[in-house]
Parts: sequence; structure tokens; C-alpha cells
Amino acid sequence: MSHVNNLESQHNDPAFANVWQELKWRGLVHVSTDETELEKLLAGDPITYYCGFDPTAPSLHLGNLVQLLVMRRLQLAGHKPLGLVGGSTGLIGDPRPTAERTLNTKDTVAEWVGYLQGQVRRFLSFEGENPARMVNNLDWTAPLSAIDFLREIGKHFRVGTMLRKDAVASRLSSDEGISYTEFSYQILQGMDYLQLFRDYGCALQTGGSDQWGNLTSGTELIRKVEGKSVHALGTPLITNSDGTKFGKSEGNAIWLDPDMCSPYTFYQFWLNTADADVVDRLKVFTFLSRAEIEALGQAVEERPFAREGQKKLAFEVTSLVHGVDATEKVIAASAALFGNGDLAVLDERTLEAATAELPSATIGADGLGIIDLLVASGLSDSKSAARRTVGEGGAYVNNTKVSDPDAVIAREELLHGRYLLLRRGKKNLATIEVSA
Repeated sequence: MSHVNNLESQHNDPAFANVWQELKWRGLVHVSTDETELEKLLAGDPITYYCGFDPTAPSLHLGNLVQLLVMRRLQLAGHKPLGLVGGSTGLIGDPRPTAERTLNTKDTVAEWVGYLQGQVRRFLSFEGENPARMVNNLDWTAPLSAIDFLREIGKHFRVGTMLRKDAVASRLSSDEGISYTEFSYQILQGMDYLQLFRDYGCALQTGGSDQWGNLTSGTELIRKVEGKSVHALGTPLITNSDGTKFGKSEGNAIWLDPDMCSPYTFYQFWLNTADADVVDRLKVFTFLSRAEIEALGQAVEERPFAREGQKKLAFEVTSLVHGVDATEKVIAASAALFGNGDLAVLDERTLEAATAELPSATIGADGLGIIDLLVASGLSDSKSAARRTVGEGGAYVNNTKVSDPDAVIAREELLHGRYLLLRRGKKNLATIEVSA
């Protein structure tokens, strides 16, 4: 069951006349084909539209989440989504601005196709009057011979136009250059749109604005081959108010797969959103109504210390991606770390994620005296300092105050049989792992 199904009741926002106006208010329209025609199209009978995701990694990330939620908004407005995971384009790779991609093996790409299809399915409904459908471009690309590809598709592309595409132009001016393989990517994506137009009557492709050259390769191909006009929508690339790239955490992408980015880390990423960015993030990444978002914006402005906007944002997006249960576990873990909850009820995976960034040490089972623990964890510089901490009432093990400097922690007090959470005062935390 899709996590976003729980929010369907919120999609009929009376503040908007149609889905196009809502997309614009949410800041999701950066560039498009004829805006007047596209607004009219989306306000009329249901259309089929698609967005493609390439398996160049075993998980989607926050940039992909923007597209998934655009797809969902269009589906909630009554339109029919096609989720394309690129089994063939994933073998090639969209040209990056700086250097050639490393080509993954066919087996790896096929495995990742399955992973990404599973993620896409969680954000769309495959039931009802306008169910989503999954497609894989390897199905129509693999049977095509090189000669047929060049004669039937390649002849419609002009090299001069292809050279002017931003991704190609930037690579041509670099020392790396660009291979014919990656140069051909835009032809493959254009062919996808043509195939989906023929098979499903697909009339709209969505994607990031950095993909605009690839999006329009499809609209142009359909115009030349079929004599029909179809549409493309490019969403803006999202950046933080300070100009830094959105979606990165200490140099790492924020992945949607919980094994690559834990729900705790995911939640904390949103919770740390700057005040200046909260309203924009609520618009793009939640299904809250305009009235709700404007109220949260006012709260952020008037009571920034309360962080109401950030808390709501973190809850909503983490619930969308990982489910409400996982989100509630994360919130419980955050509270428990600082003494406002029971650490013992946290499952091991959530505990590990919540304490992953804390100072840590591994000790043997014979070193569980409170003084030794404080020194080993780095919370105290020396045994005398550790004794002072205990004497002043500032030492805690698993949120329980330890007042006796000679206290030894019993093995049955270990969390999941091997962990201890130490705290000095209110905010200084560390973890101990006890070896067998």
C-alpha cells in the first residue's frame, strides 16, 4: 500500500482552480511547453503522462522524490501515470556535467531496476479509475537492431541541435569530452516518449529542468514522426536559501532506501531545515493544503524557536517515504536519547541509527564500572573528572542517574544485549558497545 494513499483526502484544495495552478503555487513549474495549452489539457479529460527514473544506483534520492510527488499530484487530479524505470537508459547513463559515468553490468542494472520499481510503486496508486502502470524501456529497445535504430529514430535528430543541449555542450568544453554512447542518450529518451505516445497516448513527460534537453527531444520526435503536439514540464532544481545544493548531508545524497539512509537520519535532515527554507519545502514535499502551509509559515516567522514548521515537515515527509510507524519510532528515539522516553522500547536498528553520530567506544564485559565507562566514552577526561561528574549528579546510564562512583552496570542492563547510552549532564552523549 502506498504511503501517500493516507493523504488523498487533502488533495482537493479549494484554494486552487486546477492542478496546474497548484503546481505553480508550490513552485514546481520552472519550464514547460505551451503553458496555456498545458493548463487547459490538465483541466480537461484525464491524460496519460510519464516520468522516467534510471537505475544508476540501487535507490532513488530526494531529487527523484520531487518527481514522484509531482506524479502523485497529477494522479490525484485524475490523470493516468506511467512510471518508467529505464532498463536500457540505465545501461548508458545520462551525461553528467563533468565526466563519463562508469557503466554498470547488465545484471547490476537489472537488479536495480527491480529496486527502483518497488520504490516508485509506493508513491502511486495502481487501483481505481486511473491506475498507474509500470513500464521498462528495455522492452522496446532490446529488440531493436542498430540499423533499425539509426534508420527509424536517428534520422530525425540533427547533430547541431544535439550539440547545443546543455549537458552535451558542457561536456564538449571539458577535458573529458563525451563519448558517442552518452551523446546518444537523448535519442533513447526521445524514443521512449514516442513509444509511450504510440502505446498509451501519453501526452506529457515530467522531469527536472536540467533534463529539459532530453524532455524536448521526445516532444520534437513525436512532432516529426507523428505530426502531433505533446507536452513537457520541467521542475526547478531545488537549492537552499544560502545557495547550497539541496539534498546533500555531509556530502552524501539522502536516499529513499532505509538501508542507505536510515529513517532517523532522514527525519533529522528535514528537522534541520533552515527557517528560510521551511515553507518552500512544505509546498514541494507535502500534501498539506495552502491554508495549512501558510499557517505554519506564520508560526515559523513568529515563533521560530518552537520549530513547528520543521517538525511538521519532518513528520510529513518521513511518513510519506518510510511510513507513520517508522516515523513515530524515530520521534520516540529522539526523545529517549535525552531522557524523555524509554530506550528499552527502541528496536536495535532505530537505536543504532539514532546513536550513529555520537562518540562511541567498545569495551570488554569486565569494564562496566561507571568511572571506567565515562572515561572510555570520552565524556570524562580522567577518573577524577568522572568521579566529580558522578558526585555532582550528572552521570546517566540508559537515562538512569548513577550516584555511586563505585557502581558497576549489570549485563542485563545492556540494550539489546550489548549497548549502553551514557550521558553527562543534559546534552553530552556517548555510546558504549560491550564486546562478548
